Amino acid sequence: MVSITQANDAPATQLWKEIDAVHAGMLGLEGSIFHMQPMAPYSDPKTNTVWFFAKTDSELARGIRPGSRAHFCVIGKNHDYHASLSGVIELRKDPAKIDEHWSSIVEAWYEDGKNDPTLTMLALHVDDAEIWASTGNPLKFGWEIAKANLDDHKIPDVGVHRHLNFA
Repeated sequence: MVSITQANDAPATQLWKEIDAVHAGMLGLEGSIFHMQPMAPYSDPKTNTVWFFAKTDSELARGIRPGSRAHFCVIGKNHDYHASLSGVIELRKDPAKIDEHWSSIVEAWYEDGKNDPTLTMLALHVDDAEIWASTGNPLKFGWEIAKANLDDHKIPDVGVHRHLNFA
């Protein structure tokens, strides 16, 4: 269950922790005609970067130009955490990052392993994010809905919403 206290007190720390806990999120380029697509994230909180393995011949990789911006959406594994991140995205065939995040799962996507000519990485340099952390307690949720239904001016208090600026 997501911590509402951490969402209030340390939302950036919580964001990186939640990214590390998911298998995939949805990544897409701003202004693209293509839909967002599921991608496995690898976070680097020290540089506010999310890394992704990609193939150079994919629609996503082919659409990246200098200065391209992207959005990455995350839904926590318990569905009580949601985040939308944005920033500049670039193609980076970074051998150190490839080694750092390489696994048998990643290898399954690349015929020639780390030597695959289409292997590259995408680096999303996060400069802006929004997070929503909500209670996973069904009693609290129900109580807040009931109170709101009894008072036309009451909005259910079921979580926290924060804007984060990394720029």
